[in-house]
Amino acid sequence: MARGLLMIDIQNDYFPDGAMELVGMDAAAASAAALLMRFRNTGEPVFHVQHLASRSDAGFFLPGTAGAEINASVAPASGESVTRKHFPNAFRETQLEDSLRHAAIDELIICGAMSHMCIDATTRAAFDAGFGCVVATDACATRDLVYGDHTVSADKVHHAFMAALGSVYATIIESATFS
Repeated sequence: MARGLLMIDIQNDYFPDGAMELVGMDAAAASAAALLMRFRNTGEPVFHVQHLASRSDAGFFLPGTAGAEINASVAPASGESVTRKHFPNAFRETQLEDSLRHAAIDELIICGAMSHMCIDATTRAAFDAGFGCVVATDACATRDLVYGDHTVSADKVHHAFMAALGSVYATIIESATFS
């Protein structure tokens, strides 16, 4: 079974002082960077995903801005695939699936942001496309969400989405347990 690391939207706008700061992004990126080093050390393939806003009023991930760039802590190395997307699902209107199939990938180790949006949508799509999915929970980040009069803390949002993904779509792990 060939596996690949799928690093989703670990971009500057999600970090402190970015246009859409996430809770715990620094820690999530550090865990993602450790996974990245493991994959590079074993020579296993790495696939980066970069979200670029398609609307000028989006407020973050605007093309050509520093905020849209992949963070230096996990910057793509020469030869690593970078898929640019405009939707939460990294498979929608991209060449990601073709890239994964070309590399004969069967299993994806998934990390990045946001847990409740792009991680969720992409993991479900990967599962539906027949890939085995593993999500490194500590290498993902999200934000507080508001619904009506309720604010749901990022911690609760993250855990709810990991629980949902872990029920059918993926195995949920801590990055330190990955081998």
